[in-house]
Amino acid sequence: MESRLIQNSRVLVTGGAGFIGSNLCETLLNQNNYVVCLDDFSTGHRHNLTEFSGHRNFQLIEGDIRNYKDCKKAVAGMEYVLHHAALGSVPRSIKNPVLTNEVNVGGFVNMMFAAKEESVKRFVYASSSAVYGDSLELPKVEHQIGKPLSPYAITKLVNEVYARNFSELYGLETIGLRYFNVFGRRQDPMGDYAAVIPKFIQKLNRRESPQINGDGCHSRDFTYIDNVIQVVQLAALLSTETIRKRRSLYMKRRNGLESRTSDDSVLSEVFNVAHGERTDLNKLVEILNKNLSLWDDRISEVPVLYGPNRLGDIAHSLADITKAKEVLGYEPEMKVQLGLEKTCHWYCYGAQKD
Repeated sequence: MESRLIQNSRVLVTGGAGFIGSNLCETLLNQNNYVVCLDDFSTGHRHNLTEFSGHRNFQLIEGDIRNYKDCKKAVAGMEYVLHHAALGSVPRSIKNPVLTNEVNVGGFVNMMFAAKEESVKRFVYASSSAVYGDSLELPKVEHQIGKPLSPYAITKLVNEVYARNFSELYGLETIGLRYFNVFGRRQDPMGDYAAVIPKFIQKLNRRESPQINGDGCHSRDFTYIDNVIQVVQLAALLSTETIRKRRSLYMKRRNGLESRTSDDSVLSEVFNVAHGERTDLNKLVEILNKNLSLWDDRISEVPVLYGPNRLGDIAHSLADITKAKEVLGYEPEMKVQLGLEKTCHWYCYGAQKD
């Protein structure tokens, strides 16, 4: 039986001081790996590394993925690269598309080429549900995407094209994970580009009204961080032979035909990473309010404000996670409601230690 946990390996996590990256670093250290974190702290935070920064198997390299020398230094001797360094946020990309492209595309190519030169076993990278763009199809299936609606979405789509190209040209094994609204401990609530869940939690904890863009009926497929940690490790570890075999069965069930394409000569796949259920923003605030009111009962009286829709946003997002389940063996163990409970608890109690 193939392992589901990365253990006794040398792993590079780019963007390791960020939300997802720091959770990956912590998990990998707890599983007896040697972990290198590459981060320039443009969006990540040093306090995310506090709990394990002194660990004997942890190395922090403060560097920029736009600098190829930094990428080469970080990847030296690594077996796996988990690439999570990027400039996130649709609004940020609309405000500054040049910088978004430099980091998300130029930095991505630097990291892949450095990984190829180091002959790493596999390059697992963060893609995004933003690539589905204006597609109205629900649930979102990997092979059906629309027109990207923001520079950020374009960069993530370009990443997937580059990853495929590197697999074909150089034999670099790549797995892209299209994350759908990941949330959990260590997610930054500060700044203009903060994600909705930590921003709402911070507002409610201050007994300030959270503002919903639109009427609150917009829905998202929220995904707890522990589910992401599970699938990243599966994507890194599952053997090429197993992935190809399961992929062929998946394609046969999907299309009614055996997969006999050039895809079998390379390993470059993308998978949706989500829970597979929708939660609208009104329901989200209701759940957060209920959980945070256990911490401070005055929160239950805080009203919600409604504002205009946000440029570049889509109305609804829901993932079909069949491919990740059947090919990678992904099973999202943490339900959204329980994940929100744990997240609220962390922001009310655990975050105070950081």
